[in-house]
Amino acid sequence: MRITIRDIQKMKAARELIPMLTAYDATSAYLGETAGAPMLLVGDSLGMVIQGHDSTLPVKLEHIVYHTQIVSRVTQRALIVADMPFMTYNASLEQAMTSVGRLMQEGGANAVKLEGGEHIAPTIKAIVQAGVPVMAHIGLTPQGVHQFGGFRVQGREVASAQQLIRDAEAVQAAGAFAVVLELVAAPLAKIITERLEIPTIGIGSGPDCAGQVQVFHDLLGLYPTFGPRHTRLYADAGTTIKAALAQYVEDVKAQRFPTMEQAFTMKEEVLAAVQANGADSDADR
Repeated sequence: MRITIRDIQKMKAARELIPMLTAYDATSAYLGETAGAPMLLVGDSLGMVIQGHDSTLPVKLEHIVYHTQIVSRVTQRALIVADMPFMTYNASLEQAMTSVGRLMQEGGANAVKLEGGEHIAPTIKAIVQAGVPVMAHIGLTPQGVHQFGGFRVQGREVASAQQLIRDAEAVQAAGAFAVVLELVAAPLAKIITERLEIPTIGIGSGPDCAGQVQVFHDLLGLYPTFGPRHTRLYADAGTTIKAALAQYVEDVKAQRFPTMEQAFTMKEEVLAAVQANGADSDADR
């Protein structure tokens, strides 16, 4: 049975911390769920770690739908949250509803995530009223990275800190079941977490959020050119995989792989008949 948004909210009420991971394919989804993560995010971060872009902006709705289909197909328990990509919900409420409909109906998502605070609260409210759970996202919102002038910590000034508090309260009032706090100054993230009834899911926002979300590839060292401060390397899997693949390449070149241990034989009489037929064919030429 799938974990629900009520289960997630009960975790905060019980002061049980909420670990969340990104997942983009069958492998990451399977590993994330079996590791015990109650929520998996099909994030638009796939633009960077899967598609090779330098931001999330090129990700299209079709991409999120496709990857959400995979993740939802191979999981049974985790709550699957699908990101709404750049400019798929900003132009109009009709556009937002169309995007949400595709993520839920075609992708199989259990909830959607969209970036923005006070200004996006009316959209969140309408989506929730339509029966779709919404996870909000404030602080550093990657789809607005150019507006922020890069990946910068948010809420270090009085005005920006107060705005983030208003944003958090606005998305809660609109009906969001949780809110991601990305690159929010840790003391401010603690204040917001204590003020809200819904869970805060931090990324680069300190240890006092109700939960944390991290990118699958960052935790495992699979994307070595990107190592943000807010993550921790739990396994240097990238180095291990690279060494294994290099060994495979060398073994093929040196004729050490494959051997007969990785091959299949045939009956001697069949082989003899084939060879005899081959000899007859040569004689006929």
